[in-house]
Amino acid sequence: MARSKPSARLLIRGKLWVEIAGKPALTDAGADLLEQIDGCGSLSESARRLHFSYRRAWLLVSAMNKAWPRPLVVTATGGHKGGGAQITDFGRSVLGSYRDLQLQLDHLLDLAEGSFTINP
Repeated sequence: MARSKPSARLLIRGKLWVEIAGKPALTDAGADLLEQIDGCGSLSESARRLHFSYRRAWLLVSAMNKAWPRPLVVTATGGHKGGGAQITDFGRSVLGSYRDLQLQLDHLLDLAEGSFTINP
């Protein structure tokens, strides 16, 4: 007796990133980092929460800030009370636009699933 394969659900997914002058300016990792910085105000804590090394987080912020016409994040060096990181209003706007576009892309891809068939 022939075995039938279990029915599988087809999913279409895409990955979104923003490029400026041919270089990545905002990726999923960058957006996640911006959200964490906005929530806790600390680059090191944001890195810990995302399981990033501090160096990776710092390089990501540096690259994003260089790519955009205005900084997305401002930082203060440590001192008696420690440093900090803060997402700028411009950074918040860029992040919001990116997350909105992600939702639109997911919705579009969900609609496209109907045009594919798994079983011929």
